[in-house]
Amino acid sequence: MLNTRYDKEDMQEALRVLREGGIIVYPTDTVWGIGCDATNAEAVKRIYALKQREDSKSMLVLLDSAAKLDYYVDVPETAEMLLDAEPDKPMTIIYPNARHIAANLIAGDGSVGIRITGEAFSKALCAQLKRPLVSTSANISGRPAAHFFAEIEEAVLKGADYVCRFRREDETPCEPSTIIKVNADGTFQIIRK
Repeated sequence: MLNTRYDKEDMQEALRVLREGGIIVYPTDTVWGIGCDATNAEAVKRIYALKQREDSKSMLVLLDSAAKLDYYVDVPETAEMLLDAEPDKPMTIIYPNARHIAANLIAGDGSVGIRITGEAFSKALCAQLKRPLVSTSANISGRPAAHFFAEIEEAVLKGADYVCRFRREDETPCEPSTIIKVNADGTFQIIRK
C-alpha cells in the first residue's frame, strides 16, 4: 500500500519550481518520474536534454481527473469505456488531437499519452498546478527506469531543479503503466501490457 501522507512544504516547493518553469523528480503511481508543467515548451525541452532523449520520442502527461481530458484531447467513446473499466494497474491512453499543451509533447500524428493518476502526491501536484504534468521515467534514455528513489542516477538528481522528499524510502513494488493508443475512429491498439 502506497503512503498517501505527504509534507506540505515538499508539495509547495515542488509547485514553486514547476510554476517558475523548472523540472522536478517526483514519485508517481508507477515509477519515479521527471516532470514539468506540460504547457511550458522550454521546461519540456530541458527534460529531453536531461534524459538525453530525442524530442521525436514523445513523453506522457499526468492529469488528476478524467473530467479535464476534453480540454487537452479528443476523447473517443472507446477511451471513455477503457477509463470506466477501472483497470488493475495504471493505464496511459494515447489520445488523438492534442491541444493546449507544449507542442514538443505532441507526437507527429497529433496525439499525446495521458494517464489519470491516482497516487496522492502526483494527483495533488496536478490539481494544485491546475495544469497537466509531464511524467517520464527518472532515468537517462535507454537505461532502466527507477522503480525506487535509490535507483535514480546521480546525473538525473543533479539535473533537476527540485527532488521531492515524498516516498523516498518507499520500496513498494511498482511497474510502468499499460499503454493503449485510441484512434479518432475508436479503433485501438495495445502498445504495452
